[in-house]
Amino acid sequence: MKLADIPRIALAYTPTPLVPLERLSAHLGGPRIFMKRDDQTGLALGGNKVRKLEFLLAEAIAQGCDTVVTTGGVQSNHARQTAAATAKLGLACELLLPRIVDRTIREYEASGNVLLDHLLGANVHLLPAESYKPDVFEGFVARLRAEGRKPYFIPTGGSTPVGALGYVVAIDELLTQAREQGVDITAIVVTTGSCGTHGGIVGGMTLAGHPARVLGISISGKADDRTALVRQRAAGALELLGERTTGVDERAIVYDGYVGRGYGQPTPAMVEAVRLTARLEGVLLDPVYTGKAMSGLIDLVRRGELTSRDTVVFWHTGGTPALFAYTDVFEQK
Repeated sequence: MKLADIPRIALAYTPTPLVPLERLSAHLGGPRIFMKRDDQTGLALGGNKVRKLEFLLAEAIAQGCDTVVTTGGVQSNHARQTAAATAKLGLACELLLPRIVDRTIREYEASGNVLLDHLLGANVHLLPAESYKPDVFEGFVARLRAEGRKPYFIPTGGSTPVGALGYVVAIDELLTQAREQGVDITAIVVTTGSCGTHGGIVGGMTLAGHPARVLGISISGKADDRTALVRQRAAGALELLGERTTGVDERAIVYDGYVGRGYGQPTPAMVEAVRLTARLEGVLLDPVYTGKAMSGLIDLVRRGELTSRDTVVFWHTGGTPALFAYTDVFEQK
């Protein structure tokens, strides 16, 4: 298939800015650092998932679906952006949110993304942690069908080959901006979670033949597991386009040293990264994804793996609402 043959609905506010982080770059004394501001994609405070939803929800509508079902952690950014996009398109939205992060403060289930999910009109189902498995989701979808509804299920993070197309396409946007600004990118740093964004970027850079490295900072899972998923997402997206996948394996690079105790669990390095970026650049990161990704970038600079010879793009994938579910972590002592 050609890209023009694949259903797509315009949802994101693009192009998102590509901006220099001059004070952070000077503070770290390493590479020039730029930020791709996908926290500004619009729809309920933005984020990376909107690019994926342009393809996923177009497919749902093409199939005649009237209800979108998706899942993620309680403070899922993907769930919030799905709720926003379905509201805009007039589709019903069912969010299945297992309690997979052990956090007990009230704000975790009442503020941040959860507050916005309700405000956007989604039906929010908070579930036990053990409900985070395919048969639970399949059973829920089957019940909707039995009620006469036409559901479309989106897995965690919208990370399917169709969803990853959003970031294959985003590479042309990034490289156009880089040419216009005279920016010679040598590395991209991005969060690696469900791997759709990282995989899409790898697919897009492979398709473009651009030599820059794509460095993923895992926020859940070991490097071997995440690397395999990134390769799978990238290859799946390129295969949808009828493109060769040669080179995908070499480009899928994942670091897993910044996860800490697990998904959604704070680390001191994440707290430092969030505070440093806020105080030097006036940019807000989040505690689950971009905070840990930035902690990885900072460490790679301090270890000399990214040097003054590099020009790095940090891909801000959004998630700022989750800050309000982690107030205890950022309290001034």
